[in-house]
Amino acid sequence: MNTYLIVKWLHVVSSVLLAGTGFGSAFYLFFTNRSPSLEARAVVARLVVRADLWFTTPAVIVQPLSGIWLAHTAGWPLSTPWLAASLALFLFAGACWLPVLWLQLKMAREVEAALAEGRPLSARYDRWQRAWEALGYPAFAAMLIVFFLMVNKPSL
Repeated sequence: MNTYLIVKWLHVVSSVLLAGTGFGSAFYLFFTNRSPSLEARAVVARLVVRADLWFTTPAVIVQPLSGIWLAHTAGWPLSTPWLAASLALFLFAGACWLPVLWLQLKMAREVEAALAEGRPLSARYDRWQRAWEALGYPAFAAMLIVFFLMVNKPSL
């Protein structure tokens, strides 16, 4: 097996981890946030933060490194329209994801504190949750478009 195929495999696997972990985590936190159970919210919030740190973060690092290397090796300049659009969308998704990660950490801490103190969640939690969702939708849509561009390589 040659280096190009190994890097391409890493690129594909990291994209699966990035999208799969992102969608799965968002799915579980979205629906758990609609549950009255603070215990459920605490467990899921803690696991979502863990999944983002363990799986999403390494994938976010591998994706551009492997993608740029693959493009260079294949002879595609970064100014190729589908590639430039993919990179711009990836950066946009990342700009949404960083505050999402910060919000998830705050939400996890807040629900743990509310549970430990035997109190309801503060109004801040609801604001953080709404912001988390508002940032998550465009980030996920951007990544779906990146997948389309990577697979189809359209002439834009």
